Amino acid sequence: MKLVTFQPMRTIGLPNVSYIKPEHLFKEKQTIAEADWILFPEYWQVNVLVYGLKKRIFPSIQSYHLGHNKVEMTRALWAVCPEHVPYTQILANTEANIEHILEEFPFPFIAKEVRNSMGRGVFLIESEAQLQDYARHNDILYVQEYLPIDRDLRITFVGDEVIGAYWRVGQEGHFLNNVAQGGTISFEHVPPGAIRLVETVAKQLGINHAGFDIAVVGERLYFLEFNVLFGNMGFRDNQQLIERKIWEYLLTHSSPDSPPFKPITPAPRAS
Repeated sequence: MKLVTFQPMRTIGLPNVSYIKPEHLFKEKQTIAEADWILFPEYWQVNVLVYGLKKRIFPSIQSYHLGHNKVEMTRALWAVCPEHVPYTQILANTEANIEHILEEFPFPFIAKEVRNSMGRGVFLIESEAQLQDYARHNDILYVQEYLPIDRDLRITFVGDEVIGAYWRVGQEGHFLNNVAQGGTISFEHVPPGAIRLVETVAKQLGINHAGFDIAVVGERLYFLEFNVLFGNMGFRDNQQLIERKIWEYLLTHSSPDSPPFKPITPAPRAS
């Protein structure tokens, strides 16, 4: 099985992988044509690879298209599990819609940039002035109810299953729980229902590589978002596990006589 990757750090342990710089996509068309899978393309390459060159990619095209944009992500979640989405409005940036938001949402509420991750571009709106400032910098108004939580779940789905889950606990006085924003990690008492929900929804949407962020409010589970290219700070001994799960997925969707996974051990650096 021949593999091409555009992000070598995410495929470092996989066998038979050739690295191509993203900007060399068209120069290396022959190598790409001979590959069985294209791994971790950049977003701008996805349509070229799938629709133009007819290649199989990992993560899936659904993962890329839905994970790239919170608007598309939220609409897809509304379609398959609306009861697990916080109350959200997605509106054009007009004065009338700003007035509508002020009438519809009590303070505080959440406003988000459509394309961002790791807690960036998420704002706690506590006044009309803050909403106006957010609106000055965003063409689309993405506004969501505030959930009274001090932690959320990061549940990681790779291939066909959840491979890890943990709580991200926010710092006191902060409304963001992301590890990149100073949150801490706890593996205690992860609710099995949240894992089942992520597995069900990921399979329904065709997502095969994503970190899902889940809020738990009483007995209710809510999707906050998911990130296709997630960080791995919260995993214990995770890199080989992720590589193995990717390899197993590629095998399952490729030739049945492909070899078993044997991770590549990087050569030691010369001293």
